[in-house]
Amino acid sequence: MGRRIPYSLAFRWLALFARAVSGIIGHTMYAVLGAQAAAARRLPVAPLLRRHWDSYLCGAYLGCDIQTLPEAVCVDTGREVGYGTVPLQKSPLTGGAVRPWKLTFAGHEYTARDIHRLFYGRSHLVFGWSAEEHRLQEPWDHLADYFACAAGDARTIFGPGERPLAYLFGTLAHIVGDSLIKSVHPGLTLRLLDGQYTSRNRPIQDLVTFHEVGRKELKLNWPDLLADLAAAPVEPLQPHTMRVGEARGELGRHFRDGWRPDLAPLLNVVMTENRRYLKALIPGWLKELELERSGNDWDCSAEFREITGLHYAEMVALADKAGFRQTLWQIGEAVADLFAGVVQLQPVLHDLPGDAPGWDELTRRWRRATKGANGS
Repeated sequence: MGRRIPYSLAFRWLALFARAVSGIIGHTMYAVLGAQAAAARRLPVAPLLRRHWDSYLCGAYLGCDIQTLPEAVCVDTGREVGYGTVPLQKSPLTGGAVRPWKLTFAGHEYTARDIHRLFYGRSHLVFGWSAEEHRLQEPWDHLADYFACAAGDARTIFGPGERPLAYLFGTLAHIVGDSLIKSVHPGLTLRLLDGQYTSRNRPIQDLVTFHEVGRKELKLNWPDLLADLAAAPVEPLQPHTMRVGEARGELGRHFRDGWRPDLAPLLNVVMTENRRYLKALIPGWLKELELERSGNDWDCSAEFREITGLHYAEMVALADKAGFRQTLWQIGEAVADLFAGVVQLQPVLHDLPGDAPGWDELTRRWRRATKGANGS
């Protein structure tokens, strides 16, 4: 049986990590691996994702997590703090009082929890719906059909241009990764300290993903990657994919229920707020994930050691023993499976431009052409 976590410690962890492994680090990694798996299968969308990497990765986070908003405002400083829907009783800046953050729009005030209730299920499709709209939840086996329709609309309604498609496939990568890691859809058997998706496991998953897999193996420059992701523009395709707006296109014809034109102006403001606040959050997240020099080795922060009961080297060993990389591989394959299903169903994706020839290939071609023109 896992060690019981004191309430105050669990609460503090939520304030830090509700948005981490299952958030920006995890979802970015799932999208990166899904794109690699798609390239290995030579899916026609793979070159497109590389061409619009920032929008693809932005879709893999903000395409779904519309609760990326402040939770509260620090009374002492007036600064926004916390992460939407995670309760915050004291300011992390001063330890003083906080007041709820609210978005004022069209004469109404909305907390982050209100935004979550209105839009979270619409962005995640297969889970997360409010009780009033639970009937709109899509079965897992409808995802390929749903995104095939949305991909067609990305070309015919929201084109020309490839960026909306890249964003759309990023959104699908998020849904797949979330569904698997949260056991909404079966398939993973990751067991670290006390299960698959727990408060003690998630710091381990995040730190190992960030340092061992991301930095060391995949050579990711996380600060640059996340900065580019946060700078990607709002995509008008996102409300359409969430059935916010007038029903139209292939999605409107084949998925007729639940369209909400009245919510479109609010969602447009929320999506802009998501990007604004994400840019403010990223430096702090990166700081939390830093390792500290400890003798001849490196260790995570004292807070993460307290949460997990482990030093960083022990976390890495535990992740290796539990087959954490195999879990990431499974998620990447599952993402590519859904990508392939969408491509199979949507003809407009069959003839996307591939990669341009590299310099070595151009050199071979043009050298041969030059020799032919000279008669040699």
